Amino acid sequence: MRLLLSTLVYAVIATGLWAEVRLPALFGDHMVIQRDLPVHVWGWADPGEAVSVEFLGQNASTRASGEGRWEAYLEPAQAGGPYTLDVRAANAITIHDVRVGEVWVGSGQSNMVWPLQRSRDAEKEIASADYSGIRYFKVELSTSDAPQGDVRGEWRVVTPDTAGELSGVAYFFARHLNRKLGVPFGIIQSAWGGTPAEAWTSLPTLSAEPSLAGMVGEFEREAEEAKGAYDTTLANWEKRAASAKAQGKDLPRKPPPPRALRPQHKPASLFNAMVAPLTPYPIRGTIWYQGENNGSRGQGLLYRRLFRSMIEGWRREWGLGAFPFLFVQLANFGRVPAQSTWPELREAQALALGLVQTGMAVTIDIGNPTDIHPRNKQDVGLRLALAARAVAYGEEGLAYSGPIFRQATREAGAIRLWFDHASGGLQARGGALEGFEVAGADGKFVPAEARIAANTVLVSSPSVSEPHQARYAWAADPEGNLFNVSGLPASPFRTTW
Repeated sequence: MRLLLSTLVYAVIATGLWAEVRLPALFGDHMVIQRDLPVHVWGWADPGEAVSVEFLGQNASTRASGEGRWEAYLEPAQAGGPYTLDVRAANAITIHDVRVGEVWVGSGQSNMVWPLQRSRDAEKEIASADYSGIRYFKVELSTSDAPQGDVRGEWRVVTPDTAGELSGVAYFFARHLNRKLGVPFGIIQSAWGGTPAEAWTSLPTLSAEPSLAGMVGEFEREAEEAKGAYDTTLANWEKRAASAKAQGKDLPRKPPPPRALRPQHKPASLFNAMVAPLTPYPIRGTIWYQGENNGSRGQGLLYRRLFRSMIEGWRREWGLGAFPFLFVQLANFGRVPAQSTWPELREAQALALGLVQTGMAVTIDIGNPTDIHPRNKQDVGLRLALAARAVAYGEEGLAYSGPIFRQATREAGAIRLWFDHASGGLQARGGALEGFEVAGADGKFVPAEARIAANTVLVSSPSVSEPHQARYAWAADPEGNLFNVSGLPASPFRTTW
């Protein structure tokens, strides 16, 4: 009888026939609310149920819609805490230790996931990671074919006991800004290793762009074709495993499913499950570290449109205008597939700087040629934080980017290259300038002689009498040592006329 009653109660709750007021997972103890923006609180209750919200002496009342959803807005709050947030209906919810400060989303693939406990100097960094003003929320991995209303996860305060699980990049980003701004800082980590940008892009965004509209259909066709072959492979493995088990031998490794049968690769699947539920939550901006997947699949040129569309789509979904979107340009790495287009993908990332309120952390100098997960997350987080100080917080006179190619001019037997973020001058780190190439009308590139002249670089080659093109650090794991006087590396580039 007790089992039957428990089952009945669970079924009633699951079907929503007996419901109390409920909040999204983002609302919980230790949460951080974005300062200086209207405080948006929402959730679910019985249709028509009266709901009240109280925070910092403000009160708002509302009623749940016919679908059982309610929302309320309160006036913006200044940085501070700890506070409590109260929600009352037929039941009451009190959220404790609420801070008001800066909230950023950290998203992308494995280099954003990469935890502090596996980053450089992990033991020392974790031991000193005691910041009551920094909190993080890790979105549990999930996929969906349709936009969802909630995620799973909880807020945690950064301490030596909890910091190790947080993204190393996000931790060093938050630590720098928490110290610099002196306000509470919240990171919502929503990232999944090995995933493509199209999985993080909404279906309406993909459908609206002609060059991207076919990605869903292509994936579904790939999945249909792959399923039969994988079923056969799996059946053969099961026979071998059963035979090995009967003989007391080690079981053979189960074959992993191909990319097309992994739901986290499906276009829009991660946006639906891990981004859409976050969009009602006011944020300051996003940090993004992704591109290895698309670049390794030869999609460097496609990424030009895909990345810009994704950024613009996220901004539309949040409804906060052109909020800051800061991203990491791919680091140097030598073990890429033959079809890789990493140089073109880095170019696509740099082109996204044409969107307002964007910033790019160049990492071409701090990667690992033999490891796609370089351990130096300190400098990555710092460079993103420098971009945030300039782009998001308007700090003037700050050197926050390495040299970015602006234009090229032809001179007698040479090409002069001009750069942004080079007003203080340029320098070659570690010796003579290297990493430059030129090509004539035939398009065949050869190593170039390069010379710094104030904030420009003059490139030429004795074997190319009339150079038509130039490029720098144009390889997956390139040579290149051009920096500005602030010690930030130049982004790889190529000229076009």
